[in-house]
Parts: sequence; C-alpha cells; structure tokens
Amino acid sequence: MNLETAGLGPWLIIGVMALVTLATRWGGVFVMAFIPINHRVQQFIGAMSGSVLVAILTPMAVNGDGGARLALLTTALTMVVLKKPLPAIAAGILAAALFRQLA
Repeated sequence: MNLETAGLGPWLIIGVMALVTLATRWGGVFVMAFIPINHRVQQFIGAMSGSVLVAILTPMAVNGDGGARLALLTTALTMVVLKKPLPAIAAGILAAALFRQLA
C-alpha cells in the first residue's frame, strides 16, 4: 500500500494515526471501566509500567553504541544516588553527548 506524500497524503496519514491513537486510549479507559480496581489489579498495573520501561531500554542497551550504554548507566546511577528523574535524565544526555563528541 502506497500513499502519496504530496497533496492530501500526509494529512490522511496524520488523521488515521490520530484516530488510531484516540481509539486505543479511549478503548483502554472503556475496558478498565468494567474492571474493579483491587490490590491485585494495582500490582499488575505497577509491574506493567516497569515492564514497558525495560522493553524500551533493553534494545538500546543491547544494540546501542557506547554513548547509549553510557547514558543508560549514568542515568541509572544518578537516579539511585539522587532519586530525582530530571537530573538523572540530564546526566544521561550529557554523558551521551560527551561520549559522542570525544569518541
């Protein structure tokens, strides 16, 4: 399937993507309206967020360059020490930038 990237093609793509995004977000809210939120469901939701984070970061750690690995390590160590996400993210970005600049 090919869509033209001139004329209305990009607007069609953006519109379809917006509809799919809204459908998944609203669908999740709709489904969760029928599920009672008890302790077990709260544990599942908490574990799921950590699983998503690991699923996003693992390919970067395995397939990424030295800058990506150094950024992950720096971010993790800064987060353990400071327990604040914003400085940890900033330290990771800085570590990756310095590694790539000097390497």
